[in-house]
Amino acid sequence: MIKSKIGWTDSTHNFWEGCHKVSAGCKFCYMHRIQDGKKIDPNVVVKFDGFRKPLKWEGQKLIFTCSMSDFFIEEADEWRPEAWEIISLTPQHTWLILTKRPERIKDCLPPDWGNGYPNVWLGVSVEDNKSLHRLETMGEIPAKLRFVSAEPLLETVDFMKVLDGNRPIDKFEWIIIGGESGNDYGKHKYRECRERWIYDTLKPLYELGKYIFVKQVGAFVAKNDPKQIIGQDQHGSVKRFWHESIQIHRPKTH
Repeated sequence: MIKSKIGWTDSTHNFWEGCHKVSAGCKFCYMHRIQDGKKIDPNVVVKFDGFRKPLKWEGQKLIFTCSMSDFFIEEADEWRPEAWEIISLTPQHTWLILTKRPERIKDCLPPDWGNGYPNVWLGVSVEDNKSLHRLETMGEIPAKLRFVSAEPLLETVDFMKVLDGNRPIDKFEWIIIGGESGNDYGKHKYRECRERWIYDTLKPLYELGKYIFVKQVGAFVAKNDPKQIIGQDQHGSVKRFWHESIQIHRPKTH
């Protein structure tokens, strides 16, 4: 079992690794940074050797899959039925599935999905206002819980926006927010994220009663804000250095 450093989950499990960039949020993808460092082509999708290991995990865990790919990527279509089988055989765990490909979900669900597996939360990435349409698509999928990952946050995102007569965010319960991490040079850099963007994004959501989890302020704030520089880590994840208005770690639990 891989104990995760990601603050909103307990563990990670990758049924497969490798992915293709599909939108602005992918530009400096951490998976590409990691795989490049290992001299592995990050664009090649490969099945993970420890595919079935979760069947032996004990206890109750929040498991994020796939942190090094996208659960609904096309190249994994032949392996996904087996992944669904493992998820259904481990009801003691809660599986968090996050995607930038919500348009593929309907065609990739297992036959017995019904109103959603009770141990699966479906999430969608929204990095800017242009990607808000993903909420509409995900909102059509039955699920026990739907969540949003606004990371990397590239601007203030108006989650209160009404699309086609409805407010898509009303179908989502949990929102994760974070600035981008990365390097100061080379091809795996980071982009600007302001604490103000985080606050303006989360404030109306918090007032709606949504669960909010601010994961990090990102490398830009960590390295450019004088009050953050001493003691902050490179991701900007030490919350005591943030403005008190965004020190919100209200995660969902089992």
